[in-house]
Amino acid sequence: MENKDFITNALKFFKEGDYKSSLNEFLAALGENPDDNAIMNNIGLCYTKLSNDEKAEEYFTMALKDHSESVETYINLADLYYRQRRLEEGANLLETAVTLMPDNIVLMHYLARIYIADVKYDLAFDMLNRILEISPENIDAYWDLGNLCFETGDYENAAAAFEHVLEKRDDNAIFFFRTGQAYEMSDNIDKALSNYLKAIAADRFMHQPYKKAAVMFLAQDDKESAKEYLEDYLKFDLPDEEKENIKSIIENISK
Repeated sequence: MENKDFITNALKFFKEGDYKSSLNEFLAALGENPDDNAIMNNIGLCYTKLSNDEKAEEYFTMALKDHSESVETYINLADLYYRQRRLEEGANLLETAVTLMPDNIVLMHYLARIYIADVKYDLAFDMLNRILEISPENIDAYWDLGNLCFETGDYENAAAAFEHVLEKRDDNAIFFFRTGQAYEMSDNIDKALSNYLKAIAADRFMHQPYKKAAVMFLAQDDKESAKEYLEDYLKFDLPDEEKENIKSIIENISK
């Protein structure tokens, strides 16, 4: 059988989820072409799917040894390190990759997320801002930047970052909700309420913004609207303790 047939079969098995058969075909292909880094990477992926991280790491490392600019392999190995919480190794690996490929946004973004996971917030800020210098409309970078600002207590800049996301994605309830939280934490009640209401409009089955909107209405001393949204909130499948708390609040509002 020719090498291309092994690879064709391997890809077919992989797509079907038969990772053991796919692995065998890729190993046969590697036997025909032992210096093929792409095959080594795919063998690593098969081992990952088969929950054999030790062998996966071995083949990803082999794939990078002689082909140091394979973005996919860097990401695959970094993801393995991330899952094993070997964050420093993952960061070191991706720092090397970014040095080799300084304009590759995918590598930079994955590195920023490892920095965040490793609570290296200053490095994460720098990397995300570097991405935005190269790609000013990158909503994924703005989203991570907003969450990072929120995590570090910089709620105004979190809201500003989330607004950039909403310029491109104004149909996502989670984006509106998170923006509402940032405005709420920065004491901008009007904008917080507006975003919670937009979250409800985007996804009426998302329960969290109903309660948040009610709290914002109460902050504006609009008890009737607060009561309305709390009653809507009660229609969701909530824990018994939460239901009792909300009923108590409604009762107090109604007095």
